[in-house]
Amino acid sequence: MPQVTLTVNGKSHSIEVEARTLLVEALRETLRLTGTHVGCDTSQCGACVVHLDGESVKSCTILAVQADGGSVTTIEGLAAADGTLHPMQEAFREYHALQCGFCTPGMVMSAIDLVNKHPQGLSEAEIREGLEGNICRCTGYHNIVKAIAAAAEVMQGRAAEVARAAE
Repeated sequence: MPQVTLTVNGKSHSIEVEARTLLVEALRETLRLTGTHVGCDTSQCGACVVHLDGESVKSCTILAVQADGGSVTTIEGLAAADGTLHPMQEAFREYHALQCGFCTPGMVMSAIDLVNKHPQGLSEAEIREGLEGNICRCTGYHNIVKAIAAAAEVMQGRAAEVARAAE
């Protein structure tokens, strides 16, 4: 079986996988990082989104051997060592942007990548378009969009400006 070396959430792992093992399977079954979910098995829902070398990817569409030598960040790798949530995680909590929570890890990972790719900011329409590859069957997206917009302000250092403008 092929040997794959991955840096996952800052920690190096060398694992043996079958050549047909999907990255999501390696994360969940071999490394026991179960925050990344398998929702549809067809790359439609986005529940399996992780960051591979800084880009969001659907981990159900990538073989573990294709990620060999790569750096993977999962939902478990976002919070600080002291437990402080990433601004996107905090915004999802604050704005009640989840219900059952199944889609949330993939939604959060996609949202972070979306914000990082738009340093000038995002409109509501851009956020909604950017989430087209993620399905949530519970929320109706309104609070998810609000959470992403709020987190974008924090991530891009504009939260203080927005607060001052609102005064």
